[in-house]
Amino acid sequence: MAGRVHTVALSLLVLGLVFAVGAQSKTLKRDVKALNEIKSSLGWRVVYAWVGDDPCGDGDLPPWSGVTCSTQGDYRVVTELEVYAVSIVGPFPTSVTNLLDLTRLDLHNNKLTGPIPPQIGRLKRLKVLNLRWNKLQDVIPPEIGELKALTHLHLSFNNFKGEIPKELANLPELRYLYLHENRFIGRIPPELGTLKNLRHLDVGNNHLVGTIRELIRIDNCFPALRNLYLNNNYLSGGIPAQLANLTNLEILYLSNNKMSGVVPSLLAEIPKLTFLYLDHNQFSGRIPNALYKHPFLKEMYIEGNMFRPGVLPKGIHKVLELSDADFLV
Repeated sequence: MAGRVHTVALSLLVLGLVFAVGAQSKTLKRDVKALNEIKSSLGWRVVYAWVGDDPCGDGDLPPWSGVTCSTQGDYRVVTELEVYAVSIVGPFPTSVTNLLDLTRLDLHNNKLTGPIPPQIGRLKRLKVLNLRWNKLQDVIPPEIGELKALTHLHLSFNNFKGEIPKELANLPELRYLYLHENRFIGRIPPELGTLKNLRHLDVGNNHLVGTIRELIRIDNCFPALRNLYLNNNYLSGGIPAQLANLTNLEILYLSNNKMSGVVPSLLAEIPKLTFLYLDHNQFSGRIPNALYKHPFLKEMYIEGNMFRPGVLPKGIHKVLELSDADFLV
């Protein structure tokens, strides 16, 4: 019994020493300097909640709001910075790129302006970059392709311009790519098809041109893609039958482009296809009956085209039913 008490006491002593060491850990000077520089450039909505000089907390002071730290060796480092929806005004804070241990950077729904600095490529451990709903502009720097650990990239609802950089294809872990509601021009880089883990690609509401055939010209492209949003651009050409090779596709959104030609029946061979948006293009011919019989297709939008009316097969209650007024003879 005495031995057990001695063991418990020793364990508590060791645990206490661990906490004591952790409490005495100092925040890396590099991170303290970077966060204080950011603090000095932000508006009052953020500054009032950032008390003290140490962003990871000091003594009785807690860590700054939106700042997450972890202990590495004898020091604490900043691993996450989430400051969103607080009306930050001004250029992207370049000092952020000195937080080399960041895994998450979330500054969405603010009023940031100017470009993303090329120094963004320094954040080698970054997994999530969320800058949507700002007023950022200029081109996306090619250095963003150096973020090899990135899994989520949210740049939607900004004023980015120029072409979508092909360097995005250098992000092997990327799963979600959101680029909609910007001012991108040119063609979508077919190199994106080499991203083995990409599940969601949204480039809708831009000024993009080209064809789907150009996008999927690489063999075995987009093996994991589930959602493909190409709507509200200036894409032309038809729907290539090779699109059926994207066997994991669930949502195909092609609305409001300049596409034409017939809808290939091979689309019905995409096993998980659930939502199909073809409306407001220049498609013609008839909708393949196989699409109406697709076991998983829930909604199909075809209005605003030049489809010829045909006899609809039974059992299409899962598909958006259209009247003859939705067809042009």
